[in-house]
Amino acid sequence: MKRSIAANKEAAEARLNPWRQIDLNSTGKVRFTPLGGLGEIGGNIAVLETESSAIIIDVGMSFPDESMHGVDTLIPDFSYLHIIKDKIKAIVITHAHEDHIGALAYLFKEMKFPIYGTPLALAMIENKFSELSLQNDISYFRFITKREQYEIGDFKVEWMHMTHSIIDACSLAIETPAGTLIHTGDFKIDHTPIDGYTADLQRYAYYGAKGVLCLFSDSTNSYNTGFTKSEATVGNTFDMLYMLAKGRLFMSTFSSNVHRIYQAMEKAIKHNRKICVIGRSMERNIEITRTLGYIDIDEKYFIEAHEIGKYPDNEIMVVTTGSQGEDMAALFRMATNEHRHIKLKPTDTIIISAKAIPGNEASVSRMMNHIVKTGATVRYQDYADIHVSGHASQEEQKLILRLVQPKFFLPVHGEYNHIAQHAKTAVKCGVNERNILLMSDGDQVEITPKYIKKVKTVKTGKTYIDNQNNREIKDDVVIDRQKLATDGIVNIVFQISEQTQKLVGKPVVMTHGLVPDKEDKKFAEEVTQLIETFLLNAKPDQIVTSRILEDEIRLIVRKHIIRIKKLYPIIIPTIFYV
Repeated sequence: MKRSIAANKEAAEARLNPWRQIDLNSTGKVRFTPLGGLGEIGGNIAVLETESSAIIIDVGMSFPDESMHGVDTLIPDFSYLHIIKDKIKAIVITHAHEDHIGALAYLFKEMKFPIYGTPLALAMIENKFSELSLQNDISYFRFITKREQYEIGDFKVEWMHMTHSIIDACSLAIETPAGTLIHTGDFKIDHTPIDGYTADLQRYAYYGAKGVLCLFSDSTNSYNTGFTKSEATVGNTFDMLYMLAKGRLFMSTFSSNVHRIYQAMEKAIKHNRKICVIGRSMERNIEITRTLGYIDIDEKYFIEAHEIGKYPDNEIMVVTTGSQGEDMAALFRMATNEHRHIKLKPTDTIIISAKAIPGNEASVSRMMNHIVKTGATVRYQDYADIHVSGHASQEEQKLILRLVQPKFFLPVHGEYNHIAQHAKTAVKCGVNERNILLMSDGDQVEITPKYIKKVKTVKTGKTYIDNQNNREIKDDVVIDRQKLATDGIVNIVFQISEQTQKLVGKPVVMTHGLVPDKEDKKFAEEVTQLIETFLLNAKPDQIVTSRILEDEIRLIVRKHIIRIKKLYPIIIPTIFYV
């Protein structure tokens, strides 16, 4: 009995710590550097490298906050990629969400590498390339087959099917000189996915049994207890809401959530409604997925926007963009009576099947106000299963940790508090606390069979993009816009006599966003007095040129405004010598 207990204990130790099979005498090492996606939601991009080769994992964009006036998109700073560009062998894509592929076209304007991904991911990237006149660069596409290994430089990469809120999401198993690494990508464990393709947990178990050196895992929902609900639960909610609706139905969600859209269209057919798809990204994504055979709905059920008036209201279902309250999206324009074909009316029902991305709450609320003013019925967060997340909750995170049983763990994808919480979950699942590191963008981590440690920090940041012309907005322009919005601007124009170095006439002082109109005259008199006093006491080197004098005037006016208003406006003095 004692021998059996000892043998079973030894077997359990081997099962729970399969990473002990890793050769500790190996001299192999790799470095992992997140350039986006840590300390934020979105903008995911990371680099995995050895001494001689490197791969980029995803190249995503993120959304600006309301202080970034005129900025539509944020893309990562590619400075570090320029430094190591000679050893970059490829870009590997986990899935086709904007926060993982949205910045690829901008990277290709600077440098180009082969792109490995699933057919859907590469088809959506092709659309982005076409928008920026990069059609010829599809020659860099490399279509992968899941469960097959691809040798890329010093790495062997396998794509493993994973469930998420977009079709064809994948995790990565990467064999390196140091050992096997697993990157989950964005994921949840959905046992009843709409297309029937469940997460490839068998491959997770396979690699786990062989011994995994390090696991990189999605931390977005690390505070959510239990399991994330299946996408199928949303379909049941749609069924109920469709029965309640008496007039036209509108459903808005993320244009990439094809399974959600497919369920909405299936229920529309069941309830004898024609389907109208509105919104460029929505139309494009549905066209791609239908062309590739991911969804199968007969053409006879679709109508164009201009045909809606030909059918009774209770036979219409509109699938549209705008779930995030974007000003230019179709749903917002319908609510504000600016859409070419559709104006919302009291008999309409609008289903918003999405959660506001952090930072978009105000935009969504503003859109909701416009919709409610039309008298239409809104179905949003008042129904628990009107939207389900595409990210794993704690129990799913535990499942992955237990399947893989890695030696080292690096939580990724999320703000710092998210990865810190995920680390606590990992400790509960048997990962040694000393084998977990919490990273921020730019932290470079070296991984070997014996240790994991931060070795340096590389330059990271964001580049601001204006989508109207697909051009970069420089940092100082955005800073000036922020100052104008918060502190205002002061223009001061005056003349000085070259002989006497005194004012000629009174200065013209104009302010915007600083003082109310009724105080303009008083403020102008204060500025005039400041200038006169300065000129009276100025030293010769302070007025030797107009440029030097402008700087001096700017300084004294700024000090005055800070003292009386506690603001820091842009001050523009203009001086003429007469």
